[in-house]
Amino acid sequence: MTVALMWEARALPGRGADLLAWARTRARELPGGPLRRETFRAPQDRVLVITWWDAPYDADLPELPEPDGELVARTAHRWRFESLGDA
Repeated sequence: MTVALMWEARALPGRGADLLAWARTRARELPGGPLRRETFRAPQDRVLVITWWDAPYDADLPELPEPDGELVARTAHRWRFESLGDA
């Protein structure tokens, strides 16, 4: 089964590049080796990281930590999705 974990945070004004660099580094350091990972930057300095894991939906999977409070405008949001295959 494939599980996708999504992590999204919005940077403080002028800190978008710093948050993006932080997220890329932390995504590379995740233990257990995800099947795949992607990092995106969106308007308003939002950063999104998606990791895909070969694991049961309820598995305890490593996730990105909370970034330094000097980088983010609010607490990071997290979502977990279970693949339902091709419909």
